[in-house]
Amino acid sequence: MRPIACLFALLLALSAASVHGPAAPQVAAGPAAGAPVNASVNPPANPNNAYLYFIWPYDGTVITGGKFWVRMGLRNMGVAPKGANVPNTGHHHLLIDTELPSMTEPIPNNRNNLHFGAGETEARIELPPGTHTLQLLLGDMNHVPHKPPVMSKKITITVR
Repeated sequence: MRPIACLFALLLALSAASVHGPAAPQVAAGPAAGAPVNASVNPPANPNNAYLYFIWPYDGTVITGGKFWVRMGLRNMGVAPKGANVPNTGHHHLLIDTELPSMTEPIPNNRNNLHFGAGETEARIELPPGTHTLQLLLGDMNHVPHKPPVMSKKITITVR
């Protein structure tokens, strides 16, 4: 079994255990105890030492042909698919030739903001010839950036 499939199976098992396990006592913590929290208003906290980075390509890489693999790395947090309510996890978003989106709303889903909501840590993409910028941004279960945001350094690649 591939490592990502093992991680996904483990996260599903943990999620199922928390849903089907013994009921925890309810404590009123806000206006309505037990009411769902709006993730765009109150995104989950992340470890202060989380580190999001590109495994490949490197900053300054020249790619011939346009099609290439992007490999994404994350330290001190876990990767989980969208909708998985697992603490200290998120999923990757690849920003291509664009600036960072709002940090309080869901990350857009378009040709410049690619979502990897199934928990992918690598993807084959294709870009036209030219110079391009790439940046990773981790989103929570609802595609909202964590608070504080977990993002990679912006890198520049050239496609020939």
